[in-house]
Amino acid sequence: MRRSVALAFALTAALGAAHAQENRVQTVTSQTGKVRVETIAWGLEHPWGLAFLPDGRMLVTERPGRLRVVSKDGQISEPLSGVPRVFARGQGGLLDVALAPDFGSSRLVYLSYAEPGEGGTAGTAVARGRLNDAASGLDNLQVIFRQQPKVEGPNHFGSRLVFTPDGKLFVTLAERFKFDPAQDLANHLGSIVRINLDGTVPNDNPFVGRQNARPEIWSYGHRNIQAAALHPQTGALWVAEMGPRGGDELNRPEAGKNYGWPEVSWGRHYDGRDIPDPPTRPNFAGSIHQWTPVISPSGMTVYTGEVFPSWRGSLLIGGLSASAIVRVTLDGEKVTSEDRINLNARVRDVRQGPDGAVYALTDADSGRLVRLTPDDGS
Repeated sequence: MRRSVALAFALTAALGAAHAQENRVQTVTSQTGKVRVETIAWGLEHPWGLAFLPDGRMLVTERPGRLRVVSKDGQISEPLSGVPRVFARGQGGLLDVALAPDFGSSRLVYLSYAEPGEGGTAGTAVARGRLNDAASGLDNLQVIFRQQPKVEGPNHFGSRLVFTPDGKLFVTLAERFKFDPAQDLANHLGSIVRINLDGTVPNDNPFVGRQNARPEIWSYGHRNIQAAALHPQTGALWVAEMGPRGGDELNRPEAGKNYGWPEVSWGRHYDGRDIPDPPTRPNFAGSIHQWTPVISPSGMTVYTGEVFPSWRGSLLIGGLSASAIVRVTLDGEKVTSEDRINLNARVRDVRQGPDGAVYALTDADSGRLVRLTPDDGS
């Protein structure tokens, strides 16, 4: 009897392991063929940002305030020490992560996060610290940017980090669900800022020297930008920002331009009130593309690898409500086609790995890190 019970337990365990292994790899379809989706790591609590270390390991942020190292085979480290204290409410927490362009010598890691303030307020901040040799913590953490002012509320922090070849850093912000401040240059809400790598202001920023304007601002009139990437061929910044009920936008933000929120939008307010369409106000910069229904864009990369030859030059955008990676094909600044690689999960970040594969983070209490490659049927 005992032997039968033991055998039954062993069989159940074996079947469970086989089922788990089977679920680690799935095949989905795209316009260019089948795609293999392999789960590298799971059990990450609302992972938000992903960056590749030179040895192929990955830094991954978890929104509650943890930074971890994930090995190429999916081993997840203990939380790293030295990360900033975060406002871990609603959409706030530890958000994006990026390596300094000179990481090989400086070992500097940049983090964006919701920073707590007085009286329950919070605002987006950026800090940098040196990753120690054991990759177990950050040393000498320094805050280099703080959104002004901090305001109440747990929503809309933006927070993508994008470096440029000329030694600048774009930080995408959001209007903190406060609407009108996105049109006010005296604060950072609803803007993209451009700073030097130490947090100082570049002399050629568009509002340097202008009275009642924050000198860090590059563009404004944005709602909530959680997807951003630099195009490697043109050097232009591309962003995708969340609309309200409808009207997610794809934009290429230019210096000093006003993108209209909340005066215009392709969407409607959550209470059903209409918002004027952008073409009715030509004084605002227009979007390149819009999504209604929304995709809720979060995370973006421009694909340049060899693994998916037909994807080269495409924007790969994570879709939270789309539960997919949205592949956008461009001809200059015109969208020519769109494809969706359905992951059946909220996609928070998308990156191209050093191996040319596509990596994505799924947003959940037990989120996953997945790797996409072509499915050759083997």
